[in-house]
Amino acid sequence: MTAFSQRPVWAMAFRPFYLLSALYAAVSVLLWGFGYQGTSVLPSFYWHAHEMIWGYAGAVVVAFLLTAVATWTKQPPVHGRFLIVLTALWLAARVLVFVPHHWALAASGVCGTLFYWLSAYGMGDAVWKSRSTRNYIAVAALFMLGATHGLFHLFLHPIDGAVLHNGLISGLIMVAGFIGLVGNRIISFFTSRRLNVEQVQSPMWLMLSTLVLPMLIAPLLFLQAAWPFLKPVIGVLAIALGIINIIQSVRWFDKGVLREPMLWVLHIGYAFTALGLLFMGIGRFYSQTQSLGVHLLAVGGIGLLTIGMMTRTALGHTARPLYPVPKGLGLAFWLMVAASLMRALAAVMLYVHPTAYLHSYRCSAVLFAVSMLIFFFRYLPWLLRPRLDGKPG
Repeated sequence: MTAFSQRPVWAMAFRPFYLLSALYAAVSVLLWGFGYQGTSVLPSFYWHAHEMIWGYAGAVVVAFLLTAVATWTKQPPVHGRFLIVLTALWLAARVLVFVPHHWALAASGVCGTLFYWLSAYGMGDAVWKSRSTRNYIAVAALFMLGATHGLFHLFLHPIDGAVLHNGLISGLIMVAGFIGLVGNRIISFFTSRRLNVEQVQSPMWLMLSTLVLPMLIAPLLFLQAAWPFLKPVIGVLAIALGIINIIQSVRWFDKGVLREPMLWVLHIGYAFTALGLLFMGIGRFYSQTQSLGVHLLAVGGIGLLTIGMMTRTALGHTARPLYPVPKGLGLAFWLMVAASLMRALAAVMLYVHPTAYLHSYRCSAVLFAVSMLIFFFRYLPWLLRPRLDGKPG
């Protein structure tokens, strides 16, 4: 066990989770796109959304935070046996959702929630030891992401459609909050460093609002079924969050970004996130925009930003050059842009032309999956081997 836990793949969280989440995202989105409808206990879009939010996106969030916190705090990273336990919990949660029994779904809920809460502990330990006060909120938000997962499972038996739908949105909103947190820390910084331009500074209240507002919206969504008067409140907060992110996206942009795939993938992903939040907020008043908003965020925002950040951070932490973009990854970025646009088209076609809707979302699924598989196969040998410079990590 000791020798196994010391293999390079267990050196930092990005190594197993970037690979596993990319592969799982490709497989699960193809299953959904071509007819898989979940199980009798987790049916239809509940399975699809659950796995894309807490299965794929959440795993990338955890991988990034547990990797970045070592740099932010100068503390040892989560690695070895603890990382193996986290990986086992995530894998168990993924496998168990395919078993059509309530006990299996309950076990998946427990494993998935423990995955997030133990990850929050791992991050919190480094943050506490270093007294890195600016990162306390990120630890709390990671714990809350796990809480949204646990609450969703509490309402699965018997299925309460209204609460479950809002529960899915709460998880998605929390992922958007992490996009706000990380985006505000790194997009302007990366742009400044690469283009040799002045970094755009943001007031602390503006940066914090992109995570604090999702942390406020998420619990309100679970309460909305019992207190319908919260629906417009949630709508206003989500619209405000979308506008704040749009403002930030515009402020950070420089035309030089368009020449750099490693930059434009982050800028476009953040812009999609902002638009998705805006349309989701409007969807609380005009329901026809809800699906458009969800998929602008889920495919355009999360899809582009996760593949962009996985590409970049894995290069840095394996001591490989950041530029130029690795062979094939530029194509993967464009495929994800195309997947985002096709899924947005599908959301519009849903109300106009059912056949066009079917073809659009299947096309989006294929584009999304191919993008993720390019990343997986390109990075597989790199993430299973030690760093090029021989340093730990």
